[in-house]
Amino acid sequence: MQRRLSACRALLRWLLKHGAITTDPSAGLRGPKAQRKLPQVLDADEMGQLVAVPQEVPLGLRDRAMLELFYSSGLRLSELCALRWRSLDLADGLVTVTGKGNKSRMVPVGSHARAALQAWRDESKPGPDTPVFPGRAGAPINPRTVQLRLRALAQQQGLFKRVHPHLLRHSFASHVLESSGDLRGVQELLGHADIATTQIYTHLDFQHLAKVYDAAHPRARRKP
Repeated sequence: MQRRLSACRALLRWLLKHGAITTDPSAGLRGPKAQRKLPQVLDADEMGQLVAVPQEVPLGLRDRAMLELFYSSGLRLSELCALRWRSLDLADGLVTVTGKGNKSRMVPVGSHARAALQAWRDESKPGPDTPVFPGRAGAPINPRTVQLRLRALAQQQGLFKRVHPHLLRHSFASHVLESSGDLRGVQELLGHADIATTQIYTHLDFQHLAKVYDAAHPRARRKP
């Protein structure tokens, strides 16, 4: 719709410039506001299915640690790729990351993620400045490698949704908000500068509540 409106405005401006019309009927006309798409999320059962990757296979411990950390702390892909062991405090369950605008924040790391990261560290025996998830020649893992790996792991685990790093971040935010109702807290955890960015997750939470209502309330709308 916006593209069609832009094309019409361009034509009308051309006609006005060449004297074919005396006024531009599109002046002051606003296009319809595009509806903001709600982010997709995995529910708790799907997340449990995804992170339960075999750990006995090559890189199994790494993959498990990566998935658990994504879901436990809601990190951005760039934050996870740049993470080094010195930024992880497994004893206290905290990770320090540098996000957008070069702003640092401290995020909790859950018990499952801590256990997975400890197992991965025990196997890889890194130094404090070693990337948590190294790629070739010891450099931080490439973001594209993570994206492709997540897609492959999702299929391997029987999830046929389009699984990508931001989906895990969306799932983290949605589940925390659903359980706590603390929008400001979720904003801090995600590292959003503007709470309006975080508010999209309130719509997801309302969708969940609406489904609960429709299923449970005796006067909810039902099919005749």
